[in-house]
Amino acid sequence: MKKITIAIDGHSSCGKSTMAKDLARRVGYIYVDTGAMYRSVTLYALRHGLFREDGSIMTDELEQQLPQVHISFKVNQETGRPDTYLNGELVEQEIRSLEVSNHVSPIAALGFVREAMVAQQQQMGRGGGVVMDGRDIGTVVFPDAELKIFVTASAEVRAQRRYDELVQKGMPADYADILKNVQERDYIDSHREVSPLRQADDALLLDNSRMTIPEQNEWLLERFREAVEA
Repeated sequence: MKKITIAIDGHSSCGKSTMAKDLARRVGYIYVDTGAMYRSVTLYALRHGLFREDGSIMTDELEQQLPQVHISFKVNQETGRPDTYLNGELVEQEIRSLEVSNHVSPIAALGFVREAMVAQQQQMGRGGGVVMDGRDIGTVVFPDAELKIFVTASAEVRAQRRYDELVQKGMPADYADILKNVQERDYIDSHREVSPLRQADDALLLDNSRMTIPEQNEWLLERFREAVEA
């Protein structure tokens, strides 16, 4: 059976990563969480004081330090899913915090950051057999991917999911703040100059507002089988 490249794009907090991880595990593909890569750069910037008080980024300093930012993924033996490491440190929980969520979109909009991350992503995905999710996988990173999915859901549904996820992890959560963050990220992601979020012309649309996780996983597996057999 031929190995294909699967690109899953879509809005924040719509379950892209969960879908992509589950599909990769079921079909034996490599999973790359590109959102975690941008979140890791954001965490690095926060830790190193590269945000000014007004929220703007010290871009020159970040560009200078970016070669020192090394992101890797290791499979968690308990969950069977990959965890994110920043310079060798496990940061899977830290990068999901609301503070990182509030700062990630402007970091991801920086051309030099996207260029560095896209180069890493293309290297990881060479040869197929990979599932990658993000904002511009089907449009920029792998425009020739054999299967492209664009995932969306209402802002309210996505905010509730993010709230539930944070509560489950025992992290502080406020629904109103999260909804505001989701709406702001949608606007920034869709209006940035470099690689704006948009549905590729040949991508399949999945609105999972009213779908359960098992339902969307089965839908995605069906699309995978169709793509492999095409």
